[in-house]
Amino acid sequence: MEHAHGNHDQHQDHAGHEAHQGHEGHQAHAEHQHHAGHDAQSHTHAHGHGGKVSWGMAARATLHCLTGCAIGEVLGMIIGTALGWGNVATMILAIVLAFFFGYALTLRGILAAGVDFRSAVRVALAADTLSIAVMELVDNGVIALWPGAMDAHLSDPLFWTVLAIALVVAFVVTTPINKWMIGRGKGHAVVHQYHH
Repeated sequence: MEHAHGNHDQHQDHAGHEAHQGHEGHQAHAEHQHHAGHDAQSHTHAHGHGGKVSWGMAARATLHCLTGCAIGEVLGMIIGTALGWGNVATMILAIVLAFFFGYALTLRGILAAGVDFRSAVRVALAADTLSIAVMELVDNGVIALWPGAMDAHLSDPLFWTVLAIALVVAFVVTTPINKWMIGRGKGHAVVHQYHH
C-alpha cells in the first residue's frame, strides 16, 4: 500500500508540474501576443496607416518616383531624337519609359525583400500608378506649354533647363498627393511594409 501511495503522490506532483508548466506557457503565449499586437500597432503607426505622415516620408516617396520618371523621359528623348521621330511620338515613348523605370525602381526594392514577382508587380502598380501619372501629366504639360521647349534639341540648354523646371514642378505637385495617399495606407505605404 505504501508503494501505491507513493506512486499516487508522484502522479500528483507530476500533474501539478505539468499544470504549472502549462500555466507558464499560457502566460508566455499571452505576453507574446501582447508584444506582437503592440509591435504591429507601432509598425502601423510608423508608416502612416491612420497615423500622421511626415512631409519627409512623402518627399522621399515622390523623389523615388521622380528618379524613375526622369531616367525614362531622358532616355525616351534621346531614343526619339536619335531615330528622328516627331515630338508626339518621342513624348509618348518618354512617358512609357517613365512608367517603366518608375515601376522598375519600386519592383527592385520589393523583390529584394523576397516577395514573388507577381505579388511585387501588383504592389508596384498599386504604389506608383497615380504618383507617376500625375508627375507625367504635370511634367509633360510644362514642357508642352513652354515656348520652344518641344522643338529644342538635346544639345540645346533650353531643353535641359525646361526639363529640370518641369521635374521640380512635378515634384512639388505630386508630394502632397503622395502624403495624402500614404496617410490612407495607400501608395508607398504599401511598399514600406516590405522594407522591414
